[in-house]
Amino acid sequence: MATFLFNEIIFGPVKSRRLGVSLGVNLLPTKSKVCSFDCIYCECGWTNSAESAKLPSRNEVKQRMQERFEQMQANADDLDVITFAGNGEPTLHPSFAEIIDDTIELRNRYFPKARVAVLSNSTMLHKKMVVDALLKVDQNILKLDSGYDSTIQLLNQPHTAITVDKIVENLEQLEGNFILQTMFVRGTFKGKVIDNTTDAELNRWLMLVKRLMPKEVMVYTIARDTPIETLTKVPHNELNAIADRVREFGIPVQVSG
Repeated sequence: MATFLFNEIIFGPVKSRRLGVSLGVNLLPTKSKVCSFDCIYCECGWTNSAESAKLPSRNEVKQRMQERFEQMQANADDLDVITFAGNGEPTLHPSFAEIIDDTIELRNRYFPKARVAVLSNSTMLHKKMVVDALLKVDQNILKLDSGYDSTIQLLNQPHTAITVDKIVENLEQLEGNFILQTMFVRGTFKGKVIDNTTDAELNRWLMLVKRLMPKEVMVYTIARDTPIETLTKVPHNELNAIADRVREFGIPVQVSG
């Protein structure tokens, strides 16, 4: 299927199904995807090596962001959220923490009511500076797609040595001050069946959700093209049923089908 890359450092604003009117920030290359995961459902396609990738500098990000804010303010544009997403994992950027500080400073100057959000795959939480930066933003949205290592390996295809136990241990550092996001999907890949909505999968995932007690959970399924054609959406009624089980823990849930 056709996937796409974000060809700018600052892109949008766009209407996000989960976040509202969102101005995107891409800290990765504009012509390739760089990530510690290679998720088989990623709308940006397959991951490239980070070794030779040129990342935008801190000063370049700040300059482009300020220019866009000034333009939007002059046009009286609305803005709900500034979202770090783009072509891969934003926390891989070596100046991620400093860029977050710059963003908060500019947000406070131009759009003080806008939130700052980071979409992350949770693999860089072993770095204190990343954790500290995430705790400064309004919505640190962190991924956990399964409670089983075998499913993580198949669905997310990590490029780094990572286990569910390590992800959960790192998430616990945030003491519930984060939003947990989980992509539910079905299909096949390399001759293996993928389905993280089975009873076994859900029971283990729910056990971890209860252990972590995030401030919110985002339950969603694929909405755009994926790198492979053997994946299918999980129906909205099933996503709602999963959400209802999370709500039993007293955790708010947002569902995107």
